[in-house]
Amino acid sequence: MGILTDFINKFRNQKDKKIYADILNNRTPIFSMYGQDIFTSDVVRQAIDCIVCELKKLNIKHVLLENSEPVPVNKGPLAAVLREPNDRMTQSDLIERMMRGYFIKQNSFVIKTWVQKGGVKTITGLWPIQPSTVDFLQDPTGELFVKFVFPNAYEVTLPYEDVIHLKKDYYRNEFMGGDENGRASYKELIKTLELNDKVLQGVSNALDSSYAINGVMKYNTVLDKGKMEKNIAEFEEKLRNNESGIIGLDLQGEFIPLQNKIKLVDEATLKFIDEKILRHFGVPLPILTGDYNKEQYEAFYQKTLEPLITSLNQEFTKKVFSKREKDLGNQIKFYPHELIFMTTTQKIDLFNMLTDTSSCYKNEVRVAFGLEPLEELKNQIATSSNKQNAENNTENNNGGTSQNG
Repeated sequence: MGILTDFINKFRNQKDKKIYADILNNRTPIFSMYGQDIFTSDVVRQAIDCIVCELKKLNIKHVLLENSEPVPVNKGPLAAVLREPNDRMTQSDLIERMMRGYFIKQNSFVIKTWVQKGGVKTITGLWPIQPSTVDFLQDPTGELFVKFVFPNAYEVTLPYEDVIHLKKDYYRNEFMGGDENGRASYKELIKTLELNDKVLQGVSNALDSSYAINGVMKYNTVLDKGKMEKNIAEFEEKLRNNESGIIGLDLQGEFIPLQNKIKLVDEATLKFIDEKILRHFGVPLPILTGDYNKEQYEAFYQKTLEPLITSLNQEFTKKVFSKREKDLGNQIKFYPHELIFMTTTQKIDLFNMLTDTSSCYKNEVRVAFGLEPLEELKNQIATSSNKQNAENNTENNNGGTSQNG
């Protein structure tokens, strides 16, 4: 991995003078990341896809608060890492890999790599990882470490302050999301998934049975066993050779078709099961199908997406910056501009508001509607015609008053 390998080799197998971290319920903090794979369900995959695909639209920025005003920091090593987290991933790749682990295992880890020169740490990359086992350790000073063991038996121990850790359902365990053992806990969801699987199997079996017996051959004379077997064989031969769908019979035979009226699961039941699964992830059915209105999307954003964005903002700020840097106002923000304003109508409403207050550039307006920025419009503030007319009227009125005075 290059940078990542060089970084973790500094910490690999550092067990000296470290003990398992104190935990409030007196349990040893060793957590296995294995669990039942809910991702085998197509409904679960679709629900998670909906959330992850929306979050991939987020734009990660380093901002500095100056008198409570966020000022973007677009230059420097951190800004470069946020634009391209490592030599394999883009911003959206990082978010996708991180959030899929968050939903499947209810814990997601990102390693922050850095180099130190002259006592100053410079960040070099962000790497999402998927360990099989996680141990929390402490040294005699009380500093917390985390040991990762991977499926290939490779292991490394890192300072917890260098590990970005997102936790889902974080209330049963002191260190990890999930159940009391730090594992993914989807007991109630799995019951619904098992019910859904039974329904699908029932539908499949019903369809198979509908093709098993299509009719009965009735003979109008009493047949002995040998003759019946012969007639059945002749009937099967006619079935095999028939190409028109019509079977020729003699006068002594009568074919009686069966009316196969298979009762499948009603639509309301299927919808109930699907929505019960989707509710677990906070994804309404209209969002899944793409047939939603503005109000439905806003509700989805506020209920499901916004809490995740808040967690991302806080955890990245906590782990990327030192205490002193945070005190100076440095923050990481996941901006949802492209995520929130989806439709053309919504973009028009937004830029009407921004131009009324002269809060955006002309090229920003062009880019938002798919037009290329123009060199001649560089650094020009976009102002609405209503604002310009109001300012002109004010100037004229002031000028008239001055002349009359």
